[in-house]
Amino acid sequence: MQASVTPHAELRPETPDRLLAVRALTEALAAPLSDADATVQSMPDASPAKWHLAHTSWFFETFVLRDVPRYRTFDPAFSYLFNSYYEAEGPRHARVHRGLITRPSLERVLAYREHVTEALADAWPALSPAARELVELGCQHEEQHQELLLTDALKPAMWERGRAPPLSLATSAWIEGRSGLVDIGHAPPGFAFDCETPRHAVYLAPHALASRLVSNADWDAFIADGGYREPRHWLSDGWAWVQREGIEAPLYWDAEGSQFGLDGLRPRDPAAPVTHISLFEADAYASWAGARLPTEAEWESAAAALDPATGQFLDGPGAVRPHGHGLFGATRPHEPIRPSAQTCSPGSAPSAAPSPHAGSTIAAGPSCSSRSPR
Repeated sequence: MQASVTPHAELRPETPDRLLAVRALTEALAAPLSDADATVQSMPDASPAKWHLAHTSWFFETFVLRDVPRYRTFDPAFSYLFNSYYEAEGPRHARVHRGLITRPSLERVLAYREHVTEALADAWPALSPAARELVELGCQHEEQHQELLLTDALKPAMWERGRAPPLSLATSAWIEGRSGLVDIGHAPPGFAFDCETPRHAVYLAPHALASRLVSNADWDAFIADGGYREPRHWLSDGWAWVQREGIEAPLYWDAEGSQFGLDGLRPRDPAAPVTHISLFEADAYASWAGARLPTEAEWESAAAALDPATGQFLDGPGAVRPHGHGLFGATRPHEPIRPSAQTCSPGSAPSAAPSPHAGSTIAAGPSCSSRSPR
């Protein structure tokens, strides 16, 4: 069977549009998948699409709905199957074995989602301010899993190949960043994960960031110059990984000049930002370019003046690719190359609320230069 998008058309009109939009988008992302597609686990560190669909519903059921009078739990067994890392919620099915969950079926998981969404809609008018904050946390958490769902389900192609407008490649320049004491971290109001607070001062040495992202053409030059064959550019663990796995190019490149994406194989655009590279590769490229990766504080300082509502977002199902190169100027901003480490602001304290695994943040690379390619 094919997953279908649950319209939630009969829900109460006072339900926040954001909650319904987030829930519907997750289902739309999974719509091209069969039950078998949604069950398979591509690697031990990834999760099946069916698990993402269920876990995000488990979050709302566990932290919001179980305190709602007369709420009926959909299936008590799901509390074990779809918990992730929440120690206080009891034992859980190991992540490395999530691909062995053949039941419940995708159809039943989608029914679970509908049950939870309708219950949230019914409960919304009577929810306390604290419970409504948990709903917002649940929406942020589900948006993280939307990204994971697309990452974990990259093959086979999920959507028909569409037209990708060609990008122009401007000459890269260095933009001086702020230096000295700079305030970073979340400044209320608005949502933030606990690791993003409190706002605090950091010292930034003089530095500069590249005015555009690293392109496929830039990466071709790195490869042609022996970037994957020269150990001096690599961290020791990175070089061991290159040797062990036979890495010669970004993960979804082929030798004929094409690149695989969510809409299948297409010719690689030399002007497009390079994608699907690891921290090891990003660090090696920066070393080869005579620079380093930006620190979290440098990146946050540079992005502080940007409008967060004008970035690139996952607004609907379909192939995802960068719109352009801009951070400084009129084009839309994009995130830099970054590793998957998470850091916390000094002075941050453990939260009593459930804390989903917050999104990755930038970590410092080797300080071989004060310039940072993005």
